[in-house]
Amino acid sequence: MIFDWRATKIVPALPTIIENLAKAQREFLFAADEVSAEQWKLCPGEGRWSAAEVVAHVIMVERAIVRSTDKLLQKPPAPLPFFKRWHIPMVMVESRWIRRKSPIPLDPQMVGPKEEMLAQVREVRGRSLAFLEETKGRNLSKYHWPHPFLGMLNGYEWFQMIASHQLRHTKQMKEISADLPKIVTTLQK
Repeated sequence: MIFDWRATKIVPALPTIIENLAKAQREFLFAADEVSAEQWKLCPGEGRWSAAEVVAHVIMVERAIVRSTDKLLQKPPAPLPFFKRWHIPMVMVESRWIRRKSPIPLDPQMVGPKEEMLAQVREVRGRSLAFLEETKGRNLSKYHWPHPFLGMLNGYEWFQMIASHQLRHTKQMKEISADLPKIVTTLQK
């Protein structure tokens, strides 16, 4: 963690963000492994997402953040007024205490077979990490745009949000796995 005196808040250091992204990815993929390929697209209850829909959402959000950050870096950073520098802590994202509807509509065409979707999760994360590597010489804390629920986040906080968002959906994936009917197989001789 580093203290950015211009932003008057603690900003996670880039190595910490990268470590958090790796941890979130590991936990998410482990939770996804608990859902069988046969039940991948099965909704565990009324108004709930399937594991495939959760993965599609995670992919869509991460791609949107990388795309938005890349677009924002094409222009000089704009100053941010002092009163806009505060936002809801990331722990609220990870907690799932407050359930929110995604402002990004789910693209049903992204829902596919389990292994293909998990490969896309890995690919998107690879692109995010490559983007952070490409921009490591720039100060992403100078670039800001609003999150629909959290408030104004800087570029580093957006990448931390990716990790927190994925951890949030790891919990959801575990709930889905626990709520799906258990498939019993028998061995035949």
